[in-house]
Amino acid sequence: MSENKKVLLSLKDVEVKFNVRGRILTAIRGVSLDIYENESLAIVGESGSGKSVTSRAIMGILAGNSIIDAGHIYYDGKDLVKCKEKDFYTLRGSKIGMIFQDPLSSLNPIMKIGKQLTEALMLKKGLKKDEAKKRAIELMGEVGIPQPEKRFKQYPFQFSGGMRQRIVIAIALAMEPEILICDEPTTALDVTIQAQILDLIKKLKKEKGLTIIFITHDLGVVANMADRIAVMYAGKIVEYGNASDVFYDPRHPYTWALLESMPSLATSKRLSAIPGTPPNMIYPPKGDAFAAR
Repeated sequence: MSENKKVLLSLKDVEVKFNVRGRILTAIRGVSLDIYENESLAIVGESGSGKSVTSRAIMGILAGNSIIDAGHIYYDGKDLVKCKEKDFYTLRGSKIGMIFQDPLSSLNPIMKIGKQLTEALMLKKGLKKDEAKKRAIELMGEVGIPQPEKRFKQYPFQFSGGMRQRIVIAIALAMEPEILICDEPTTALDVTIQAQILDLIKKLKKEKGLTIIFITHDLGVVANMADRIAVMYAGKIVEYGNASDVFYDPRHPYTWALLESMPSLATSKRLSAIPGTPPNMIYPPKGDAFAAR
């Protein structure tokens, strides 16, 4: 599938380290990925596996106590690891968008939704106020907000969790990005709303030709939307391939364990749990980190 497609983003041997009270924790270790034009790549793994840190490294929004210690992140011929903050700001504003797990963390609770959208459009796209308002209302309609003209004047607390997530998606789309990173965008939502948001992301990907990087701990969430899957454990990619290969012919025991822990309507026995705990990344394990489990 990917052989004839353009590589939009490429990670080469990326390593990220955190300073935790004077002790060095290795969050991701030698991660290499190619993200292709108009594909959906899912990065899956348990909490602490390094998947969200990978996405934040791409966006240049790592915490202050962390650094990209090694490797390269290439976009449009530039090595983002060597970019200055102002270059990252431009990139985040025009080429790569991101949706976070909790929509409230992305919205100003005391500013009307319409103003948040119009200010983003005026600041990043250079639109005049009337043009920005018209485009904001169009975007609200595109992401499935009913009566967008009326709800344009409401505050975030007046929206449900699912509707707030739609607004966050609209703000990300306002910048017309090539790549949209979705970091656990459905975790805080109930199952019915999860399905609606996933369907919306799939629809927008098709309509706008987006490339999607989907971060999740749940393989079931991406079963019907990912073209390729990268399985992460203890800061490394332990399995990487087409979605059909990962689901129907998994090779790594950690992938087997994740698949066995997925609930299914056809399952009558107890779900399997993965024994043990992830390793302490202050002392990164040698060899296969999952072997001890």
